[in-house]
Amino acid sequence: MSPDEPLVRCGWAGTAPEYVAYHDDEWGRVLQDDREMFERLSLEAFQSGLSWITILRKREAFRSAFAGFDIATVAAFTEADVRRLMTDSTIVRNRAKIEATVANARAAVDLGESLSDLVWSFAPEPEPPPRSFTDVPATTPESTALAKTLRRHGFRFLGPTTAYALMQATGMVNDHVADCWVRSQP
Repeated sequence: MSPDEPLVRCGWAGTAPEYVAYHDDEWGRVLQDDREMFERLSLEAFQSGLSWITILRKREAFRSAFAGFDIATVAAFTEADVRRLMTDSTIVRNRAKIEATVANARAAVDLGESLSDLVWSFAPEPEPPPRSFTDVPATTPESTALAKTLRRHGFRFLGPTTAYALMQATGMVNDHVADCWVRSQP
């Protein structure tokens, strides 16, 4: 590929600057930090039923509203914090998702192990690259098992589809299509 040719990206990356930056710099890159894992888990839950671009555009506001996704800090949120977040127009004001984020932080604190290590224990074996995004599943046996395990530990608003999106976002699976330039990046 010559420097004058545009980079080939996964079709979903589109042209919105937020999508392009997320695709090129984050999605599918290995992430094993507990705080960052909690952030991705929380954002994937907030995305449920919404467009991902909505979440990306509100990401900095989410970080501010949820104390940088510091697990211990969010776990200590009270009903007053939930009420405060319900009035914050810069984030998605969905009570069930806000309460789930607080409950998930408490569940992460109570795990007795690293959230990231637990999530990564469900990493599947690498698969051949998908030819197109229609070859990418919405769920897998591993994402179903991860969701069940997290729910058993008290996590909420997390099903197999959200768990698979988390696996994609954190590099547990590499679903960049075969001709995407990011596919071969570390």
